[in-house]
Amino acid sequence: MSGLGYTLPAVVAVAAVCALEFAVLRTGLFRRPAYWLSMAIVLGFQVPVDGWLTKRSAPIVIYDERHTSGLRFPFDIPLEDFLFGFALVTTVLLLWEHQRANR
Repeated sequence: MSGLGYTLPAVVAVAAVCALEFAVLRTGLFRRPAYWLSMAIVLGFQVPVDGWLTKRSAPIVIYDERHTSGLRFPFDIPLEDFLFGFALVTTVLLLWEHQRANR
């Protein structure tokens, strides 16, 4: 069951958010340069903070490696952290845009 503990829910979260946008909300968020700029800004903060929290030399957050994909980049950040971050931030922005459009 390697990778199912963190990886499967992370992949499902990304797929669910994309399905929410393409099948239900249809906000057009993924076509907007401002969205991708905001994601770059999020990554600009996520990488140093998450890298500090998960660095293998002195981790603050420890993952059970049996439940991850094993892919870590940069600064030993598990791939799953980026997937969950994408799903979280994108869901908030999608709901915000949907609410704004339906006022």
